[in-house]
Amino acid sequence: MRLHAGEPALSAGAPAARAAAAVVALHGRGATAEGILDFLVSELGAAASSGVALIAPQARHGTWYPRSFLAPFEENQPWLDSALARVGELVRDLETAGVAAERLVLFGFSQGACLASEFVARAPRRYGALVAATGGRIGPPGTRFAAAGDLAGTPVHLSAGDPDAHVPWSRVEETAASLREMGAEVTMRRAPGFPHAVHPDAVEFLRTRLGTLCGG
Repeated sequence: MRLHAGEPALSAGAPAARAAAAVVALHGRGATAEGILDFLVSELGAAASSGVALIAPQARHGTWYPRSFLAPFEENQPWLDSALARVGELVRDLETAGVAAERLVLFGFSQGACLASEFVARAPRRYGALVAATGGRIGPPGTRFAAAGDLAGTPVHLSAGDPDAHVPWSRVEETAASLREMGAEVTMRRAPGFPHAVHPDAVEFLRTRLGTLCGG
């Protein structure tokens, strides 16, 4: 099933063919590509995003997969496989345009953070960064996350409030352990009492990382 493949991907910032770096931004459940793109443009500012291609795909019906990210895998299919394939398609498009994976940042919030984390773990190599704001790897409680492949020092930032209504902090810790085992350089921000939102530390990490990738 095509599902997400027929949905649009919005863009802002520099054209991919002339970009020093790129961000694939994945929105949360019930949200939009336009919303997360507007958020990044506002938070990064014109100076920070001038050399950066920002790409935000839209999920079909506003959701990447129908159930919780903690549900059994089969309950989120075929949506999950379609969502992962859509991210992979955008990554390949950016590489074709000249943005190498090591200059590509995967950024996601909530359901988008879960999708970004799972994509990076399933397609491991050196990326510019993974920024997962309030999310973690996908799978039911007790999932043993295989450490197959090498993330080769990919910088990763994981953040969430604790407690969070949708994302238990234990899953953020499991995600960190999994990605570290695959060779990522992981930093975490546990924020007691913080709402279900993008923590400012995640934005600052993204801003700093893009500055490095763009030679700043």
